[in-house]
Amino acid sequence: MEQMVAVRDGEVWADDSEGEGGGSRTGGLPLVLLHPGVGDSRIWDPVLPRLVERHRVIRFDVRGFGRSPAPTAKYSMAEDLAAVLDHFGLGRVALAASSMGGAAALNLALADPARVAALALLVPGVTGYEGLASSGFTAEAGRLAEAGDMDGLVALALRTFGAAGRGGDAEAAAHLRSAIPAWFTNQPYQVPDAPAFDRLGELAVPCVLALGEKDQPQVIRCNEEMAARIPGCRLIRLRDSDHLPTLREPEAVARLILDSCEGAS
Repeated sequence: MEQMVAVRDGEVWADDSEGEGGGSRTGGLPLVLLHPGVGDSRIWDPVLPRLVERHRVIRFDVRGFGRSPAPTAKYSMAEDLAAVLDHFGLGRVALAASSMGGAAALNLALADPARVAALALLVPGVTGYEGLASSGFTAEAGRLAEAGDMDGLVALALRTFGAAGRGGDAEAAAHLRSAIPAWFTNQPYQVPDAPAFDRLGELAVPCVLALGEKDQPQVIRCNEEMAARIPGCRLIRLRDSDHLPTLREPEAVARLILDSCEGAS
């Protein structure tokens, strides 16, 4: 069921499989999906049917992405995530999170560990890790944005995040084209969450981390270091994935998310 959810000084679009024949009848943990910055919650479409067979699934669009209005006030992604959980009355959930969403999931797990029963992290970001900064990409994206060259921005993003694609890669291009405006409209309003990288050893929750072997080298290195720091983390290498694993290997992604939830249960 689609609805708008109130968050501090704003609202976000969310979808709850409960009431649509999904999820809660199975008795599994509620599962919340957090999308990357290279797409919105539609990035989960290839894996969603498998997930709702076993779990109540909630997904939402970060402010400015997809069907959520652009922010007009300062916001924190981790705080917005907590507000969404509160709206749906969810006390303890499994989180499946990709890239930007991974950073928010980790921050919530550190700030309020009782709420997070399992973490399935796909090519995750993390606050407090300096090795992901790419001044070359940022400068080129800024130049293209200033010129109003959306086609150029999409092409740059495909080269950077979609190395595993073939041909025109229309599906990945469509997700990127939809997400790119939020990179610029959100920047003045997004408040960085607390640094988490140096605290990963404090996590005490079942965790699986999947990296894409065709992702950027600095992202692969970050993901390897994250997995090494998280106690008991299971590291999975997706051979055919870049920064868009739900598009590249949906069956493998669905399976690892479901396995993660089963381990927590």
